Amino acid sequence: MTETVLALVPSYGLLLVALGTFFSCLALPVPSSLIMLSAGGFAAAGDLVLWQVGATALIGAIAGDQMGYLIGRYAAQHLRGRGLSARRAALMARAEAKLHENAAMAVFFSRWLVSPLGPYVNFAGGAARIDWRGFTRAGAAGEVVWVTLYVGLGAAFADDIVALADMLGNASGLIAAGVVAGALALWLRAALRHRGTA
Repeated sequence: MTETVLALVPSYGLLLVALGTFFSCLALPVPSSLIMLSAGGFAAAGDLVLWQVGATALIGAIAGDQMGYLIGRYAAQHLRGRGLSARRAALMARAEAKLHENAAMAVFFSRWLVSPLGPYVNFAGGAARIDWRGFTRAGAAGEVVWVTLYVGLGAAFADDIVALADMLGNASGLIAAGVVAGALALWLRAALRHRGTA
């Protein structure tokens, strides 16, 4: 797959970058990080223009975030319209309240630090009806960090894109797994405490 991506970037350039970042923000299995790293490398070699690669990646990512937010909002309305059990409605209300408390930080860090969780934060943000302007500001700021990091590293380390992509993918996955494990541990602790008082 890596060789295919590396072959497609110089052929389809900016269109591939925009579509890659857009679809990755919708939880589709697109190697957007590898695409951005490769495009940064090709920009360093003079085959693409660096600022255009960055701008295109940013536009695609922000558009994907917005689409994910809208999908989450519509899906939640559809689910609510069908009626939820009292238990599920209460669980959804608690999850929405937690997301509202930390919305800006969750959106910002899920763009770049724990990027595998980003699409799901988009869907959850729409479903929880968090403030759209705040979602957009935090999301755009996080996407600037993500795009700058990956396109910049691709340009700086153009000679060894594949190794760099593997290293960054492993680190991002490890961080995301740690965040999920930590959240599950907190949930389990709260559930056990609640069970002990019931």
